Amino acid sequence: MPTRRLGAIMRETEFWERMRTHLGPVYSQVWASQHNLSELGDRTVDEAMAAGIDCKTIWRAVWEALELPASER
Repeated sequence: MPTRRLGAIMRETEFWERMRTHLGPVYSQVWASQHNLSELGDRTVDEAMAAGIDCKTIWRAVWEALELPASER
């Protein structure tokens, strides 16, 4: 399911694929449910998705929190 704006589309499947790549299949789910991100209003990834925040915005917050290289943005 694509996000809202065509210029910044990231599918939820792509988001979770990136999460699994960087955190592993199990820990990515734990991290998403337990790690609050200030960039998302102190929400977890799961809470941000439930609130309707687009995946690209959520990914950028995760990218920053994990201090991933610019190529992964």
